[in-house]
Amino acid sequence: MRLSAIHACRRSIPAVSDPILQVSDLCAGYGRSQVLFGLTMATPPTGAVAILGRNGAGKTTLLKTLAGEISPMSGSIRFDGQPANAMPPERRARSGIGYVPQEHAIFAKMTVRENLLLGAAGRNDRGAIDEVLDFFPKLGARLGQTAATLSGGERKMLAVSRALLGRPKLLMLDEPTEGVWIGVIEEIADRMTELASRMCVILVEQHVELALRVASYVYVMERGTIALEGPSAAVRDDPALLRFLAP
Repeated sequence: MRLSAIHACRRSIPAVSDPILQVSDLCAGYGRSQVLFGLTMATPPTGAVAILGRNGAGKTTLLKTLAGEISPMSGSIRFDGQPANAMPPERRARSGIGYVPQEHAIFAKMTVRENLLLGAAGRNDRGAIDEVLDFFPKLGARLGQTAATLSGGERKMLAVSRALLGRPKLLMLDEPTEGVWIGVIEEIADRMTELASRMCVILVEQHVELALRVASYVYVMERGTIALEGPSAAVRDDPALLRFLAP
């Protein structure tokens, strides 16, 4: 069934069984500059959810607001059944929100090993490092290298690994394939699919086909709100999709 563009800013929370994340009528921005306008969405405990949209649609602002880097102007965020509006970023991370920003979030002058140890700091969980090295075997051969010497794809893997060391229930990835060699993109896509089988993954991605393949549900943003949403297969076939993504 064809989906239609949603023009109203205020809507009820989408029907998601036992959502891990509920966002209702969210407004946020930078200072007096508002970027998000009455945005409403929900995500399941497991599975991948893609957020698509043109540059400037508000995708990164949304992730930063969910991570606690930006305070909402109004509206509500609930994570794992608890109100999260007032939670600082550190508490959100401890409660299970993992965030990999577009600019990697790794320490370039530190080695891969040091980055991972720092990511696991305070958890006394050496097994978690072994798990992420099993998940991204290429990093195991780079433990003594500084992060600055890694390829673009390896830096992404390291950033995701650091986030995974926090044992997240929700993992948010902002442009995980940006600047990555095409031969590594498929590997990262496979890893995202695997992660989505055991946690919720929110994926902001410019590679639309990859996002539609990895995600089971899609939100398309336009001017700071949700303009189109639905299961990936339905959104893929909706002619409105091209209108919202065209430069």
